[in-house]
Amino acid sequence: MKSSFRWYGESDPVSLAYIRQIPGMRSIVSAVYDVKPGEVWPEESIQRLADLCAAQGLVFDVVESIPVTEEIKLGRPERDRHIANYCESIRRCAKYGVKCITYNFMPVFDWTRTQLDKAAGDGSTSLVMYWDQLKGLDPLQDDIHLPGWDASYTQEEVRELIRAYGELGEEGLWNNIEYFLERVIPVAEACGVIMALHPDDPPYPIFGLPRVITCEKNLDRYLSIVDSPSNSLCLCTGSLGSSPENDVPAMVRKYSARNRIGFMHLRNVKILPDTSFEESGHLTQKGSLDMNAIIKALTDTGFSGWFRPDHGRMIWGETGKPGYGLYDRALGSAYLNGLIEANGGVIEEA
Repeated sequence: MKSSFRWYGESDPVSLAYIRQIPGMRSIVSAVYDVKPGEVWPEESIQRLADLCAAQGLVFDVVESIPVTEEIKLGRPERDRHIANYCESIRRCAKYGVKCITYNFMPVFDWTRTQLDKAAGDGSTSLVMYWDQLKGLDPLQDDIHLPGWDASYTQEEVRELIRAYGELGEEGLWNNIEYFLERVIPVAEACGVIMALHPDDPPYPIFGLPRVITCEKNLDRYLSIVDSPSNSLCLCTGSLGSSPENDVPAMVRKYSARNRIGFMHLRNVKILPDTSFEESGHLTQKGSLDMNAIIKALTDTGFSGWFRPDHGRMIWGETGKPGYGLYDRALGSAYLNGLIEANGGVIEEA
């Protein structure tokens, strides 16, 4: 397996010099953040990321993410141009050593939480999603600003998108997913790139939006659209695991055995009685997921792709991007390394 770490570029307060000191660390997961979604990534920006990582003995070989625009998801007139640009960005990333690209098909909002700094009894803070904080909110009527929502949209643009997705419905979204995959996956195959789909976070409807990448049945449907190793999953244990209906260790075992996981996001989550959830420390006993069973499923099936410690708590007084501090993610990485080693796995070095 290949250990990796999310890095938000040169503005990230967590430096590559610190990331390289995490035991077993190999790969950097990043993106070009200053290009409007739907446009082509400049080669010089991709090369700079690769060069910065190489200078620290790290490998930039995972992109997270090249955004899939609302025009593509909704099947609007600009989608063919956006898909053509998407394919060109894949080619350019591959030219500079990228082997895996993560993306998602979540309508409007990449992820939804109601609070980014919920304090725990030990003084750490983390991301949470509480249903009681969503009750009574109507984005078609109210001005709502929730974590994870794209701040570039005005409230009226959000309302228009929600109405458009309501008219599109789940089957309409599936049709647009098929249209996208049939054009993008052949390009990824030709470039030797794995496209790794991230599930919806959380994996159930929010404000009536169609959300389809949520469960085993729908993952099967997605992967069957284009049956190729380049059409794979970014299997996020915390996203899928925030629904008690998903048996995450079993899903990991199934898709890893089929060689359809390109990238693992490994984190724990504590599900509350009303299916609200809190992001917890990676340790099994701190959440609702059996992290050892998940790692054992990977090692038993010979998983050789990338993994990263996903969101961490903010601890020891650290400030910065919620969920993406250095300290708790480094602790999570060390914990995952121990589970991998104890289960007979091998962590690949650069």
